[in-house]
Amino acid sequence: MDYDALFREQLDALKREGNYRVFAELERERGNFPRARHHRGERPADVTVWCSNDYLGMGQHPDVLAAMHEALDRCGAGAGGTRNISGTNHYHVLLEAELADLHGKEAALLFTSGYVSNWSSLSTLGARLPDAVILSDALNHASMIEGIRHARCEKRIWKHNDPRDLERHLAEIDPARPKIVAFESVYSMDGDIAPIAEIVEVAEKYGAMTYLDEVHAVGLYGPRGGGVAEELGLMDRITLIEGTLGKAFGVVGGYITGSSDLVDFLRSFASGFIFTTALPPAVAAGALASIRHLKRSEFERRRQREMVRKLRAHLDAVGIPHLPNPSHIVPVMVKDPVKCKMISDILLDDYGIYVQPINYPTVPKGTERLRFTPSPLHSDADLDRLVRALTELWSHCALSRAVA
Repeated sequence: MDYDALFREQLDALKREGNYRVFAELERERGNFPRARHHRGERPADVTVWCSNDYLGMGQHPDVLAAMHEALDRCGAGAGGTRNISGTNHYHVLLEAELADLHGKEAALLFTSGYVSNWSSLSTLGARLPDAVILSDALNHASMIEGIRHARCEKRIWKHNDPRDLERHLAEIDPARPKIVAFESVYSMDGDIAPIAEIVEVAEKYGAMTYLDEVHAVGLYGPRGGGVAEELGLMDRITLIEGTLGKAFGVVGGYITGSSDLVDFLRSFASGFIFTTALPPAVAAGALASIRHLKRSEFERRRQREMVRKLRAHLDAVGIPHLPNPSHIVPVMVKDPVKCKMISDILLDDYGIYVQPINYPTVPKGTERLRFTPSPLHSDADLDRLVRALTELWSHCALSRAVA
């Protein structure tokens, strides 16, 4: 059997549909975010990055880099293996304590990524709580869906951000069964924010634990960067808060926070923690420095919100359609996979502007978009140049404009 032919057949179908992913080869420049070098051919070109999930530029912050250098010189490069085999590095202990404090919880547990923390935690909870039911928001991230699938327990999908539909499902479940309500605070593709207070009210009414993914909110919302739940004063009512170190905190890794018993339960039973090499000490040190900085500094958050406001106003002024939402994510709607990729390619090649096209299956067909994430380090000149380029390409591609 020609297996390569089977692979090519499906890859060719992706290309015909305009959904084949091409990764730009970029080299971030230390201390110069959002600038990067785009490697193509023999002559790299300078580009401005507009779609990074390093939302606040903390991956370039001097405090973060200094902490990583110090830990690297002190501990060396790697963790040496799993924490079970090689021991827990002191930086892991410090970071988990900092994360628990950030979310007002008794304890925290580190994972190698936000994907792994979701997959591992949800699969373990669903599998090991007797006769459990997981109730999942319809637009939850792939990592949550994968974890729920591996839990092999009963699952129920409730309508996106709809507490009434959640209550309808909960009312049908035996009160004696363990119930886990899993949802996100900020949904990364549309940028909408969950009605957390209403969801918590419903979950508490039916004795369900709440599992809140704050990966696109930690560092960005709340007076200390604890996320939307902190901003709303609801952290103490959430059973488990999950987050990432790889977005606003600028490094890499994932984590969960909760009660001491809950965290110890996952530490003891979650295979995605037990059998995975621990984060390098330098990474943990960098995350620790980033969290400590954002707990006390409002500058980055205020500046980012101002840049988001300006981008939306500029887009409105020229009729470029974008989804309204209360978050930091600005989805510019193209609604055509071929044109979406074409605009992205032209922006990169001709204008030195990098924004990745978001096509199916990440978003439904017909909702293809360019996802912009303005940072506190973008300038007004960057913004003006971006909007001029979009205006020209919107006309070139004969795309419809928003009506004021």
